[in-house]
Amino acid sequence: MTQLIRNYKDTLNLPDTAFPMRANSVQREPERIAHWDKIDLYRRIQEKNAAGKNFILHDGPPYANGNIHLGHALNKILKDIILRYKSMRGYSTPYVPGWDCHGLPIEQQVFKEVGDRIHTMSPTKIRGRCHNYASKYIEIQKKQFKRLGILGEWEAPYCTFDPEFEVGILQCFRELVAKGLVRKGFKVVHWDPIFRTAIAEAEVEYHSHQSDSIFVRFPLFNPERFDALKNLPDVALVVWTTTPWTLPANEGVCLHPSFEYVAVSHEGRTSIVAAERVDAFIEDCGITDGTIVGKISSNLFDRSVCQHPIFSDRTSLIMLGNHVTMDQGTGCVHTAPGHGTDDFAIAQKYKLPISVPVDAKGCFTDDYSEMSGEFVFDANPKIIRDLKERGLLVAASQITHDYPFSWRSKKPIIFRATEQWFMEFEEGSIRQHALDAIESTINWIPQWGYERIRNMIRDRPDWCLSRQRSWGVPIPSIRSKASGNSVLELEVIDRFIDAVKSKGTDCWFTDPIESFLPPGFTYKSTGESNAGDFEKETDVLDVWFDSGSSHIAVLEGDDRLSSPADLYLEGSDQHRGWFQSSLLTSIGARNQAPYKAVLTHGFILDGEGNAMSKSLGNVVSPLDIINKSGGDILRLWVASVDYRNDIRLSEEIISHVVETYRTIRNTLRFQLGNLFDFDPEKDLLEIEELLPLDRWALYHTSDLVESVQDSYEEYEFQRIYQLINRFTTVTLSATYHDILKDRLYTLKPSSKERRSAQTTIYHINQILTRLIAPILVFTADESGAHSIKQGAYAESSIHLQEFPNVPMEWKSGKIPQMMEEIMKVRIQINESLENLRKEKTIGQSLEAEVEIKGSVSNKSFQILKKFEEFLPEIFIVSKVYLVVKQSNNSELSITVKKATGNRCLRCWRWAEEVSQDHEESPVCGRCITVLNDRS
Repeated sequence: MTQLIRNYKDTLNLPDTAFPMRANSVQREPERIAHWDKIDLYRRIQEKNAAGKNFILHDGPPYANGNIHLGHALNKILKDIILRYKSMRGYSTPYVPGWDCHGLPIEQQVFKEVGDRIHTMSPTKIRGRCHNYASKYIEIQKKQFKRLGILGEWEAPYCTFDPEFEVGILQCFRELVAKGLVRKGFKVVHWDPIFRTAIAEAEVEYHSHQSDSIFVRFPLFNPERFDALKNLPDVALVVWTTTPWTLPANEGVCLHPSFEYVAVSHEGRTSIVAAERVDAFIEDCGITDGTIVGKISSNLFDRSVCQHPIFSDRTSLIMLGNHVTMDQGTGCVHTAPGHGTDDFAIAQKYKLPISVPVDAKGCFTDDYSEMSGEFVFDANPKIIRDLKERGLLVAASQITHDYPFSWRSKKPIIFRATEQWFMEFEEGSIRQHALDAIESTINWIPQWGYERIRNMIRDRPDWCLSRQRSWGVPIPSIRSKASGNSVLELEVIDRFIDAVKSKGTDCWFTDPIESFLPPGFTYKSTGESNAGDFEKETDVLDVWFDSGSSHIAVLEGDDRLSSPADLYLEGSDQHRGWFQSSLLTSIGARNQAPYKAVLTHGFILDGEGNAMSKSLGNVVSPLDIINKSGGDILRLWVASVDYRNDIRLSEEIISHVVETYRTIRNTLRFQLGNLFDFDPEKDLLEIEELLPLDRWALYHTSDLVESVQDSYEEYEFQRIYQLINRFTTVTLSATYHDILKDRLYTLKPSSKERRSAQTTIYHINQILTRLIAPILVFTADESGAHSIKQGAYAESSIHLQEFPNVPMEWKSGKIPQMMEEIMKVRIQINESLENLRKEKTIGQSLEAEVEIKGSVSNKSFQILKKFEEFLPEIFIVSKVYLVVKQSNNSELSITVKKATGNRCLRCWRWAEEVSQDHEESPVCGRCITVLNDRS
């Protein structure tokens, strides 16, 4: 019997394909990348679509520092999915990847390498080391990005340290200077005392931090001038601060102009606080005998003076300011103009001096001689002790709150007024023009991005452009030795730009000042004209200005590209970073936004929803996932998540993605295996020749194409993942492919019925492969090569094909709708079959037969009758009997039972003509006909 079955197996049309069941991605994907390089795939895609409409996705440059992380992988994969889809739609999609190469993080790495010697090294030596460091990681990251399957101009990326890019930065800067948007000013900036430089708002992050919390008395001079304070002892305004180190820079106390203030008597003295904050003040300070003994309007205090809490020979001015809040504190705000933006603004209004007794290292200067050389945070305990000894400390404690840290040094920053170059936003209505563009010309995806960046632009201060570092693009300003004034002259900038084209920006540090001064140059303010009257300044531009100028340096500098770009796509943190810096420089230099649409993605969290960090030990490297499961698994995970929000990743989540991938791969393998003897040029049938079930399958395929295309257009990749997963799992594997096995395996190889099935799965395979091609780039290309029987690699890549466009007739006619009715009946039959399996009455469904009774008026019964010959195949049973009911009950009556007869040794259907012992008649009549044809 076993030998007989084996002999009949040899007569079946069993699947045959070299497309392997296992992807073996770790080995095969790098081989495919090498193949793409060999056939110059990216260039061929660009040539194919050269006449097509442009779609420009401008790459936000990652930092050339360290290996890529999951955020990089998520970002680059999303971009690649979009560009591959657009290229399949015929768009010209030149993609120039970039790297951010200047700035503090790289200088920090060089500092780690050379230590304190960096302070004695020349700027050019520091810059040379920084250049080498960045260059090394550009090459490392380039290989890692290519391993993800990302296509692009990898041999000609943009790097912000390249002279041609630096020229673009300076051209952008020149435009702003020419329009009067850049000025030098003394303002409060975020200051990193570790790296001794101003830092951008985008480089500030907030962490929980423990600070001193103190209440300090500012004794009021001549309190008897106020009726409410006459005869009250020891009257003082009480301020609350968490930065005791800023008290030496105090110039005054601010009250709110609209709030009422009260005098609180306690412990033999009088404290003035806002009426609204009395209870909190008494509780926070542990006062047990506090009594309100007077009320006074804040306006009466305006321009009165108090005793300075640190210096006995100085006073502090009382001022009125709307920035005073009642959220915490006393309603009396300590004002140090050199260390706070609100403080600075109110000081300008009241024409107060700006005291900054803190140097670039965060240490006190001789202006506070008692603490000279002391780091400000270390000085807090001494200042508090001094206040207590002088009777000015009401209460002191510790408070845990969010405090600004440097993104670079990971240490707390300070606010410090310094002389810097600023881009002004009110000048030229830059802020308003940016807000108008945000409102009317840019598509924000998701929509909440609109509110976020609008609020940021509306509220942000002028942009501090200058940095006190070595590694960056020098600001070509010169200083008059006579006046000390800094000068930005367009002629100097132009000569510097010309020099950079051939020498790079190092020339600012190496070439004499004469080379940058035009003939006959005269500084109008002083009449100075000799080169010896000037000196070059050494500040460099904020690194965000570098990348923010890429719309000029890259989009305008490459003939294949254009500005504004169709899309910027980065993480949601870039609303305060690259999206914002690009918008502001473009509005300033070009009077337009640099992008038409902005798409943002969230951050990657671990499986528990925690941020990934080295300290928690929960960081997952994309390289680990690739080395274990392959790049396509990582890409499929990206497509599976709602990337617009924060995203979770864990081994369990990846395992679910792996299961989905296996289903997709096995689906492709089934299709390719059953096309082993199919030549589409000879064997392809027309749509009207196809069997009803095959028409139904193409109808659903057409629906899939429409839905997937819509989802690609809307960047809804998670929906594509769900659509493909359901189509391969339910529509194909569990339904259509399962039904087809009998027709494909057992019928005559060249029969119309089998060719109909092969025609259909050929169409579906061609379409499915192209639908997944932007996501599963390696698998789709491998499948595409096998489909044209060129082995694993083909000169004609799937990525050179067009996106599917299905014929209208696939959705026309009534057959697909009628087949839907049959599929509903199939569901009921499957439920009955499952019950028989549980009862051990049958094993496989072919061991069953079905009887369906229905009235001639029943629509479903009419359809079943019309397609009666196909029902055993569709239901995967051996026999189906349709019996006309005479009763008025129009409902179908379905009976499923064990089939009569015996099992055919070849097709496994049960038939009456098959003998029980299989000696006389081992196969059914249908198989006898096929075997006779084969012989």
